[in-house]
Amino acid sequence: MAEVYFTARLNAVVPGSPHDAPGSTVGEALDAIFARHPLARGYVLDEQGSLRQHVCIFLDGARLSNGIALDTPLQASGEIYVMQALSGG
Repeated sequence: MAEVYFTARLNAVVPGSPHDAPGSTVGEALDAIFARHPLARGYVLDEQGSLRQHVCIFLDGARLSNGIALDTPLQASGEIYVMQALSGG
């Protein structure tokens, strides 16, 4: 089971980090959390179910590419960090 951590901003909609989440991929683990906290889905995923452009996911300390993050396989006890990247100037 993975441990999923959310940044302080996202903790407003997904309180109580870390969360234990079952799944064989990052996307499945996040889906388990979204089932308990449905409002969080819109902050992390877009309308097509893809990772939002300004959301970064780290798995066991390595940043995952947005294009493959949700399909990345999990080990038995992975640590997932979900963060909203800052943009602008």
